[in-house]
Amino acid sequence: MSSKSRSGGGCAATLFNILTILTLLGVVLVVLTFIAWFTSPALVPQPLRPPVIPTVPPTNTPSPTPIKLPPTFTPQPTNTPRPTNTLRPTSTPIPTDTPFSLVTPPTSEASPTPEFAYAVQSNNPIYIENIFHPELGCDWMGVAGQALDLNDAPITGLVVELGGQLGGQSVSMISLTGAATIYGPSGYEFVLADSPTASTGSLYVQLLDQAGRPISEKFFFDTSASCEENLIIINFEKLR
Repeated sequence: MSSKSRSGGGCAATLFNILTILTLLGVVLVVLTFIAWFTSPALVPQPLRPPVIPTVPPTNTPSPTPIKLPPTFTPQPTNTPRPTNTLRPTSTPIPTDTPFSLVTPPTSEASPTPEFAYAVQSNNPIYIENIFHPELGCDWMGVAGQALDLNDAPITGLVVELGGQLGGQSVSMISLTGAATIYGPSGYEFVLADSPTASTGSLYVQLLDQAGRPISEKFFFDTSASCEENLIIINFEKLR
């Protein structure tokens, strides 16, 4: 490449750089001018200023005067009411005697006696000598028996409760019919003492079902101090 071509390209580049610098300077000058005008509006030339809108002076608007209404008319009474007549008191009748009774009527009837399905046989209790434990002889006292249905067949699995007092001591025992088969298939037995002891109506036996509900009345009985009566037989029978 010739020297003439290189010198022509260098001049063009120099000229482009100069134009670029002048453009940037112009932009900066325009920006600074606008900033100066914004901060100091007095520097803005007169032809470029916006027209001034004249201020209209405020006018006096008359306020309305409130109208006063005349006082309300209060009518005066034309006639004075006449006083009303007071009625005379009526006579009060003389109270009469009211009959009453000091006897308080019963509030409710007596509760009926519940009907039980079992009862003690009519010829019981039976007092005999201890023949089922001969080895103990008179050194024993107890209560035993059976539970029978309407056909005199044995009924097992019923709860027999013995309670009360004997010789000043509380007694509370449970057995089952069928637990002492020496007295029969539905036999039960309670050992009361190691010797005959007399008592009067302080002990009882009663039948219960498996849920513990009574199915017979409490049957109170006596005991004897005799060796010939140290076994008390009490049998239960079904009623229905």
